[in-house]
Amino acid sequence: MNRLMAGTVAAAAALGLAGCESLITGGDLVREGLPTVRFIFQNTSSQPIDTILISTCEASSYGLDRLPEGVVVRQGQSYEWTISAGCYDVMAGAVGVGSTSGQRIRVPAGRTFVLTYDGQNR
Repeated sequence: MNRLMAGTVAAAAALGLAGCESLITGGDLVREGLPTVRFIFQNTSSQPIDTILISTCEASSYGLDRLPEGVVVRQGQSYEWTISAGCYDVMAGAVGVGSTSGQRIRVPAGRTFVLTYDGQNR
């Protein structure tokens, strides 16, 4: 196989994996061509939350933790992201307790969206 062909095969493989990567990582929270929304996660549970997984509904997993390293959302606190309007799956994890089942949300365009987390399985 010559270098050009090998490079083309490698590029095609990388493109294929790049498409799959978003299915594993949870996808981009801001997607081109869609309006953005201020998404606020409000913790009303008694547990401090140290992990929040947010993925697009098309992703095959809940993806990666969207909180920056070391950030904990305590009772009464919130954390916010800018995301595109659309469908998302959200799961939160409490320090030393584990996670609750996920929740599917539909975030409409044109306003702030607040998800109040009370720690109950849905």
